[in-house]
Amino acid sequence: MTNPAITLIEQRFSANWFDAAHELADRDIEALVRLATCAPSAYNLQNWRFIAVRAQESKARLRALAYDQAKVSDAAVTFIICGQLPDHRALEERLHPFVEAGHMPERMVAGWQEDARVRYADPRMARDEAIRSATLGAATLMYAAQAMGLASGPMIGFDAQAVAREFALSHDEVPAMLVPVGRAAPRNWPRKPRRPLSEVLLIS
Repeated sequence: MTNPAITLIEQRFSANWFDAAHELADRDIEALVRLATCAPSAYNLQNWRFIAVRAQESKARLRALAYDQAKVSDAAVTFIICGQLPDHRALEERLHPFVEAGHMPERMVAGWQEDARVRYADPRMARDEAIRSATLGAATLMYAAQAMGLASGPMIGFDAQAVAREFALSHDEVPAMLVPVGRAAPRNWPRKPRRPLSEVLLIS
């Protein structure tokens, strides 16, 4: 019997063409982001934010900053996936429910906070972690979209600094990628071929 999760992974493709007449309701956007936040993050920082650009005027503004790529405005919604620079001080609040449930001893939280403080004192490490968290969230969002019968595709072709200004991102937020989501239109290519395992896998 075929595993549906494996089938979903194998069938996902990056869409470039979307049905511009298709719309997504608030509940669908919320469902996508709820599933996206099931992605892992270091220390459970959950240092990401998802800006759902759905209004036509907002999509037009974003499209202008993405080199006029039509998929930004044709998709039902285009997400700006932001990674947030890690803040060790947020860990107490984010781990509190886990501690309250009895899964983690309270004394461990302070150790995690100090470890995160030291690890991300280097600005390069902090930015890397922001990008990692955003990427994991974006990937999970794309598979969630596939499971909901929607198409998606990651985009790095945009002016990140201009997006940060235009959409009032905080100083600690890094716009890692855009992810249009909606109903696929004709003309999309199927999933492109993958390199053989012999070229990408080393078992030692």
